Amino acid sequence: MAERHPANARGEWYIDRRCTDCSAARTVAPGLIVEKDGQSVFARQPKTKDELMMAWRARLLCPTASVRTESHADVPDAVFPEAMTRDVYRLGYNAASSYGAHSFLIRRKHGNAMVDAPRFTRAVTARLEAWGGLADILLTHRDDIADAERYARHFGARVWVHKADRADAPFATDILEGSEPSEIADGLLAIPVPGHTKGSVAFLYDRSCLFTGDSLAWSFEDDDLTAWPDYCWHSWAEQVKSLGRLLDYPFKWVLAGHGGSKGLPEDEMHKRLAALVARLAQN
Repeated sequence: MAERHPANARGEWYIDRRCTDCSAARTVAPGLIVEKDGQSVFARQPKTKDELMMAWRARLLCPTASVRTESHADVPDAVFPEAMTRDVYRLGYNAASSYGAHSFLIRRKHGNAMVDAPRFTRAVTARLEAWGGLADILLTHRDDIADAERYARHFGARVWVHKADRADAPFATDILEGSEPSEIADGLLAIPVPGHTKGSVAFLYDRSCLFTGDSLAWSFEDDDLTAWPDYCWHSWAEQVKSLGRLLDYPFKWVLAGHGGSKGLPEDEMHKRLAALVARLAQN
């Protein structure tokens, strides 16, 4: 077993030194799990029912299996999929190949859609089978593909990706092109947001839920929207412009691949995004 990091709070829950600081555990257990010495650690031991569920989510999603408990307690029911808002779930079981990125599921009457992909595991496929399978996989960009191909093959799903990032998803069946948004299904809009990668795409569901990949996220530490110039692989100037164009679309939820996810009233989310774009444009 890998060594327990000494910065963990004393008690049965801890994170070992294999942690790669992907931040995924911190975004499902904000405040309970924090960054220390270049990795995630438990700031305190979980005590309440909600905190214990947060700890279990961190354990099941950790791509390096670094979140540990010394007890032999059984995994509780309904850790994942995690309900975020109506029809939208976080899938968990994050993949090391996507550096621990989150993936999501949209339950739709005309076929479920996965946004990016977790590692391929029976825990996910069994739930999807029980919920009617998988019609579409929506890839936000080339970094967070993970085991999308295996899920597509297992369920016979269509796979959507932007042409500029297609080289990393040659199995994709549906190719988005250009810079204009396109409605790929009823209530589901693909919005190109080049910057983080040339082919980054945000997907807007039901004029309410914006799946942002690595282009935009919620920071629990700052209690605000955020974006990262240090993790921009194509063009930071283009990414700032892309975030500005998102002001044209109404949404209440930011659902991020890396970083936190958060829901706010539509007008508050718009104000936060406008303020973020203004700050970034000045830097």
